[in-house]
Amino acid sequence: MVDALRVIRDDGSTDPRLDPKLPEKEALRLYRGMCLQRILDSRMLALQRQGRIGFYGPSLGQEAAIVGGAIAMQPDDWIVPQYREPGAALVRGMPLKDLLCQLIGNSEDPVHGRQMPCHYVYRKGNYLSISSPVGTQLPHAVGIAWAMRLRREAHAVLVFFGDGATSTADFHSAMNFAGVFRAPVVFLCNNNQWAISVPVAKQTASGTLAEKAAAYGFDGIRVDGMDALAVYRATREAADRARDSGGPTMVEAVTYRLGPHSSSDDPSRYRDEPEVASWRARDPLVRFRRYLEHAGLWDDAQEARLEQEIGDEITHAVQEAERAGPPSPDTLFTDVYAQMPGSLREQMQGLGVRGR
Repeated sequence: MVDALRVIRDDGSTDPRLDPKLPEKEALRLYRGMCLQRILDSRMLALQRQGRIGFYGPSLGQEAAIVGGAIAMQPDDWIVPQYREPGAALVRGMPLKDLLCQLIGNSEDPVHGRQMPCHYVYRKGNYLSISSPVGTQLPHAVGIAWAMRLRREAHAVLVFFGDGATSTADFHSAMNFAGVFRAPVVFLCNNNQWAISVPVAKQTASGTLAEKAAAYGFDGIRVDGMDALAVYRATREAADRARDSGGPTMVEAVTYRLGPHSSSDDPSRYRDEPEVASWRARDPLVRFRRYLEHAGLWDDAQEARLEQEIGDEITHAVQEAERAGPPSPDTLFTDVYAQMPGSLREQMQGLGVRGR
C-alpha cells in the first residue's frame, strides 16, 4: 500500500509514535460500533430477502473507516453520509428503532416513507440525509461548512464518499470551493476498490486519490482503512485543524467492500474470489479486536456477551418498528406546505382524508 498511515500492527500492538491513545471507554465504544454495524448489515440483508424492507446497502469490510471517522468528530460537528454509514448514525446516538422505521417507511418514520429505502436521516445528531446520486453530498457538506465559517462557529463537517465519486463534477466543485474558501471540511473517501462494478484503476490515472487534494490547495493523507485507529487519528487531526481555521483535508481510507454494493448487486459477476479472500484476511474487526486483546481490554467471554447483546438489541428494535402501521394518507397533503392552502385542503377533503 503506497504511503498509507497504519497504527495497529499484525500482533495487535501499536506504533507508539502514531497511537492516538484512545481512553479505554472510547476504544470499547469504537469496537462496539463496528460490531453493531457488522451484525446489523447481516440482519438487514436477511430482512430484505424476506421482503420486510425494500433495499439495503451493506458496509461489510468498511466498518473501521466509517465508525473510526465518525467517533473522531465532536458532537456539534456535522456528518454528511454517502449511503452505507449506519454505524456513523448509530454512534451519533440514533436509536436503532428510528433507523428501522426509516428502512421500513412506516408511520413512525420522520419522513413518512418519502425517502428511498435505506436513506435515513438523524437531525438530532447533525447527521444529514443519505442521497443516492453519486457525489452530490459533497457540495452539500461544503455548504454547511461555509455557513459555519460565516457564523464564526468553531465546528467542522465530515463527509463520506467513495472512489467512484472522485470522477464526478460535484467532487471537483466541492474540493475547489473548499480549497479556495478554506471551508472546515474533512473529505473522507472510502476507497473500497469498486464503484459498483467499476474498479478504481478505471476511475483515475493518479497514483492515489489522496494526492488529488494538492490540486485544490490543501493536504491529502492516505490511511489504511482497515485500521480503525489510523482512520480515527487522521480524521481527528483533520477536524481539529479545520476548526482552528486550517482549512479542509482529504483522507483516503484504503479499504474494501467485502460484500455486495447493495441488496440488488451480485459482485461475483465482476470480481474474483481470490481478491476478496486476500482482503478478508485483513478484516478490520479482527484487527481491532486483536488490538484490544493485546491491551488487556478484551477476551472471548466479552465477545460472546457483546454479540448476544447486539443481536437482542436488533431483534427488539425490529419488533418495535414492525408494530407501527403505514404512514397516514393525510401526510400526502399535510407535509407539502407549512400552512396548507385552500386548494390543497379541498383536494384532501374531496378524497375523504381527515387532516391532523
